[in-house]
Amino acid sequence: MSRNAEPGTGYPPPRQAWLALIPLCTAFFMILLDQTIVAVATPDIMARLDADYNAVIWVTSAFLLAYAVPLLVMGRLGDQLGQKRIFLAGVAVFTVASLLCGLAPSIELLVGARALQGLGASMISPQSLSVITRIFPPERRGPAMGLWGTVAGLATLTGPILGGVIVTALTWHWIFLVNVPVGVLCVVLGLRVIPELPGVSRSFDIPGIVVSLLAMTFLVVGLQQGESAGWAGWVWALLAGGAALVAVFIRLQARASERGVEALVPLGLFRDGDFSRGSFSIAAMGFAVASNALPIMIYLQRFADRSALAAGLMIAPMAVVSGALAPLVGALIGRVQPRVLSMFGFAMMIAGHLLMWLVLDPARSVWWVPAASVVLGFGNGFVWAPNSTTTMLGVRGDAVGAASGVYNTARQVGAVLGSAATAAFIQLREAAGAGVEVLGQVLVMQAVVLALGLVAVSGFSRRPRPPRGAPERAGGA
Repeated sequence: MSRNAEPGTGYPPPRQAWLALIPLCTAFFMILLDQTIVAVATPDIMARLDADYNAVIWVTSAFLLAYAVPLLVMGRLGDQLGQKRIFLAGVAVFTVASLLCGLAPSIELLVGARALQGLGASMISPQSLSVITRIFPPERRGPAMGLWGTVAGLATLTGPILGGVIVTALTWHWIFLVNVPVGVLCVVLGLRVIPELPGVSRSFDIPGIVVSLLAMTFLVVGLQQGESAGWAGWVWALLAGGAALVAVFIRLQARASERGVEALVPLGLFRDGDFSRGSFSIAAMGFAVASNALPIMIYLQRFADRSALAAGLMIAPMAVVSGALAPLVGALIGRVQPRVLSMFGFAMMIAGHLLMWLVLDPARSVWWVPAASVVLGFGNGFVWAPNSTTTMLGVRGDAVGAASGVYNTARQVGAVLGSAATAAFIQLREAAGAGVEVLGQVLVMQAVVLALGLVAVSGFSRRPRPPRGAPERAGGA
């Protein structure tokens, strides 16, 4: 039970819980923003640090690798040592790394600082969702998840816009330096308003940790570098090795009790159909949103002769609509089945991708792009919060860290898959003689993956249900 909890509930007072959302959502916004904002600054980084494309690609790859690989471990570590402690440590690491990124005098040091930034992000991401699950009772969790989900959508959408503004007005250094004062404020505020959420003392599953880290490393490196390496034999060897290690990891988790340790990922989580469907659907969402801005930005800058800033502003309606929907969607979660909201969101995402496919055509006015962006904004606004609410609703309090780690890992692996698939699709179609039309076709490919997500969320429970086992409490079972 958290300190200063409301009598008889195990949850902190509502005012404290809502105040705690400020640092939780702000830190989550920063790490998601940094996944997309760098793309706009890449030309400036190359020019000022005299780096070629092969070197500068690692500015993004190092962050994604250090972010995705430890997510499972960091989720469980929050269960063991306390989510507040790991969250604040992650914000501190991320803030220091942002300062190092902004001051980096060479591409090598920038890549190293970005890896440290990714490590901090891996500590923050699962804790933010875990803490929200533990400090809000089910009847107040919908609006809280609505805000958290909107932050996720806004961060992904505003990266290209904010990056264009900063790089145009200043230099690439400031896309990192702006994080420093924000990170410091998050730590100071978090110390004051995030409730103490004690962890549960458990043994560490060392073999499970080692195997999971190796498996994720092999898979993420193989997916990230496959296209640039021409899908050479060593890439396929990495992917095969990663898949084999996943099988070993699952076996280790299934026999954890026999080894006298608690599973890093309790496989019982996947007996909950909503958790399994939610994890799959958020991977599909990550697949699309991590890379759908790329073909749009290429089209607007290369074929419609728009600047980076102008191109970013043309997709601004996505962020505006998604942000405006935040209070509405949060309120609806308590009144409308989250399943219905998620289905509507995925349907709008599919419609937005198909509409953008039709729009990215030199024969049509470029001003149709903002119209298609509005549809995508509706999709983003209606997916994130209902999806996370339904996915986490049946998770017991003592497993929210592990569950959050799995959920965020699914999203991040989906994003890596989406980035790799988008790059491969564009290159293969161009090699086959495709022209500008390939930029719209890649959005159709992403729409197909989103359709799989729609199928998954259509199977969500029709009514919210209490967690399996004992009644849910803020401090765990």
